[in-house]
Amino acid sequence: MLGATEVVRALRPVDLTAVRTVLDADPVTNVFVDSRVRASGMDMRRMGGQLWGYEEGGRLVSLCYAGANLVPVSTTPGAGQAFANRALRLGRHCSSVWGTRDAVEPMWRLLEPSWGPARDVREVQPFLTMTSQPLVTPDPLVRRVRADELDQLYNASVAFFTEELGISPESRDGGSYYRTRVADLIGRGYAFARVEDGEIVFKAEIGVATPSAFQIQGVWVRPDRRGEGLSAAGVAAVVAAGLREIAPVATLYVNDFNVAARRAYSRVGFRPTATFMTVLF
Repeated sequence: MLGATEVVRALRPVDLTAVRTVLDADPVTNVFVDSRVRASGMDMRRMGGQLWGYEEGGRLVSLCYAGANLVPVSTTPGAGQAFANRALRLGRHCSSVWGTRDAVEPMWRLLEPSWGPARDVREVQPFLTMTSQPLVTPDPLVRRVRADELDQLYNASVAFFTEELGISPESRDGGSYYRTRVADLIGRGYAFARVEDGEIVFKAEIGVATPSAFQIQGVWVRPDRRGEGLSAAGVAAVVAAGLREIAPVATLYVNDFNVAARRAYSRVGFRPTATFMTVLF
């Protein structure tokens, strides 16, 4: 139960200044929610979900994005409990809960009795950042994907998604929404690939971006081409383009058990600055 000076509520455009204060305390780690706020202006119809706020003594101290994902931001112990209680009352509408481990882990303990069992819990995901040019030579053949290459990128993205998450993005609506998402990334110039003989052998995208940081996602190498160093050189190409054209900090997060990927990212120049956790349904 909340105390007299503790409030959790859905935030509105009038709360934008207070929201910015919370996000700006760590705009790099908070790049996902920050990008949603910037793109929507706090309009829920454009945000793709709600943004919940937790106030202590009349001051906004914590946030939680509630859409396709549940993403807590800067949560105090009281905020984590309040957000979990609100989520339980509303029911689960998200496909995952993720964010910094110190925020997600206590929330999941409260949610698990009703929302569990989860399909997968990835308890330790190093969050990596870099601000300088890559330590390895970027692959000169990695470039932005063209609009006429949507089919190739979509197929590669489905392969990545299925391998990474254990389910196909085509399982719900035949892939219609996912295809739209892939097309949007191409249109924004955020999709990168190495294409050989009309086939994608490496791909990665910039999933979200703000003036402070951008986040790389969907790193994939075709199975028969793994072990050739395409991942490190390819990611280096995306980092170089992003640092040059988008924002001063490159970010990504990776599963702790993916040793090969962690080694590749370390060679590129990424270093851990936080730890994430993801619960998948």
